[in-house]
Amino acid sequence: MKKSMQNRRLALAGRTSVLLFGLAAVLLLGSCHSVTRVDPETQIDLSGYWNDTDLRLASESLINGALDTPRLSAFSRDRGRLPVIIVGKFRNASDEHLDTSILSQRLEAAILNSGRAEFVASGDLRGEIRAERDDQQRGYTSDETAAALGRETGADFMMTGSVKTIIDRYDKTATRSYFVTAELTDITTNRRVWIGEYNDIKKVIKNPGVKP
Repeated sequence: MKKSMQNRRLALAGRTSVLLFGLAAVLLLGSCHSVTRVDPETQIDLSGYWNDTDLRLASESLINGALDTPRLSAFSRDRGRLPVIIVGKFRNASDEHLDTSILSQRLEAAILNSGRAEFVASGDLRGEIRAERDDQQRGYTSDETAAALGRETGADFMMTGSVKTIIDRYDKTATRSYFVTAELTDITTNRRVWIGEYNDIKKVIKNPGVKP
């Protein structure tokens, strides 16, 4: 009798161990994740929101438009120098959180590297540079290497822009359309010398849930 009960206990303990081992294996497999590297040009849409593909397509279109505007060429021809541009704010007028500074930086870098325009520092960077220049005038820096005051290059044009969205929703399907704009404005006259728009981003999202 005692031996039979002991055998049943051993069998129960064995089954329990098997179940615990299986549960542990399932939890371990469920916690594993994988990482796959892909080509940066690969188009991947997971959520339907603004992503790196949208950024690349919009910036490429706007860069080409800005570089092809005849007014920049006319400015260089008439003044005998490259136009100087400062980057203003690129507003996020969409319904989602996105970093518009990446878009403005890509536009600035591409136009500057094209050799058709010069850019001057703007925003927080300009404040940091001015603080450093002022600090160099406090007697700690040699006169030979201290940056002179009153020598900043003035900008001829300001670049600004925005990202907007239009959402159309019915039942469990939604569309998200993005409109990305960029403008160059003559700082002296307030005249717009170029306006570019990219509106070729439209996504259809099935079963969007609470928020499309």
